[in-house]
Amino acid sequence: MSVVIEKGDPRDPAATSLLQQSHALMQEKFPAESNHYLSIDDLCTPDIHFFVARVDGEILGCAALAIKAGYAELKSMFVDPAARGNNLGKRLLDHIDDVACSLDQTVIRLETGDTLKAAHRLYENHGYVYRGAFGSYPEDPISLFMEKTL
Repeated sequence: MSVVIEKGDPRDPAATSLLQQSHALMQEKFPAESNHYLSIDDLCTPDIHFFVARVDGEILGCAALAIKAGYAELKSMFVDPAARGNNLGKRLLDHIDDVACSLDQTVIRLETGDTLKAAHRLYENHGYVYRGAFGSYPEDPISLFMEKTL
């Protein structure tokens, strides 16, 4: 199995498909006011660095790093359900860390849903700790907020 993490285009049909799966899952699990995912167009702005995980050439995962004032934010992290268990999430997070460091970022933050237990474990195992709401996020019992110091 050959895995490559590289800069991607959210408008690539395979990446768009993954993002649409992620959006559909979030819409199924959480009310609209608790969904904070970025649209495909919003992922194509200059302050967003978007990456894909290719397994034997096929895009099976994605993640984005949004550069904010004083921190970076992990967005749009998703791995195809059929590809889970192959460390793609960890590889994406490792790559995000490297990119954040190269951009002189010292903290990565994220917001995730309260029922996404596998994601919580992945982030915890990668060094993220829980914190309160940040940026423009409202306090929301459905949202969990985490950060990692680099």
